This record gives sequence, C-alpha cells and structure tokens, in this order.
Amino acid sequence: MAGAIAKMTDELISPILRELDLELVDIEYVKEGKNRFLRVFIDSPRGVDLDTCAAVSEKLSQALDASDPIKEAYFLEVSSAGAERPLKKYEDYLKSVGKDVHVTTYEPLHGSKVFEGRLTEVNRECVTLMIKNKTRMDSMTLPFDKIASGRLAIIF
Repeated sequence: MAGAIAKMTDELISPILRELDLELVDIEYVKEGKNRFLRVFIDSPRGVDLDTCAAVSEKLSQALDASDPIKEAYFLEVSSAGAERPLKKYEDYLKSVGKDVHVTTYEPLHGSKVFEGRLTEVNRECVTLMIKNKTRMDSMTLPFDKIASGRLAIIF
C-alpha cells in the first residue's frame, strides 16, 4: 500500500513542483505509533525555505483532498531534503560529483560496508570516491548494485 500511495503522490506533486521549479527527492508513507505520515522531501539548487515548503504543502493538500486516495487519517509533511539529502537515483549521484558523500553497501567491499569521501566519478555501473586513509587519499570504486544507501555528507 505504501508504494501505491507514494506513486500516486508522485503523480499529484510532479506538476506542482514543475510549476515552482523544484525537485522531488523522496516520498515516504509510514506508520509511527498510532499515526500515519505522508512525507515529501523537496530540493532546489537555490535551496528550500519554510515558505516554499508551506506553498507546496498547501497545493499538495488541495490535490490530495480532491482525489482522496488515502482513506485513513494521516499527517502531511513537506520539508527540504536537507544538507545530507539522500541519493536515490543514478541522476542524484551524477549531480553530486565533486561533493562529499556517505555510502553504505549491502556487503563488505574492500573490508568495509561504510564509505565517506569525495564523489569523483559516476557511470551506470559504479561510483568512484576519493577516501582519506590516514595521510593519503585512496580511490575506491563501488558497484551500483552493491550500494544499499547513499547521501550527501558533511565531512569535517
């Protein structure tokens, strides 16, 4: 059911985001305790502020009320994807070349399942990171099919 609701929400929100020149990052429909939440994460190269989230929330709420696809009560939350936004699609990784990322893999690769470094290259098969290893920088290539999750990272 969550997948169907996310797909339907994607269809409703896409024209709203196009109109406002925003990008859809992710949609979640989850149950937490007794409550259900429909969470929409948006982004823009110029950033996303509270007024933008409120405008998207209002327009999406109207569209959801008109089509009424979710029968149970839920809370709608629209927010910025944040500084550590998730990387879900190939295009997300492609746009993030040159940025610091945090990547986890399904199984250990090169002795680890967690990698943080500068994303230097992306192609359809793999991503390449420059990872600081004590005093030197090492290049690490990770196959896309082994990546469990990825996000932008703030590395100090």
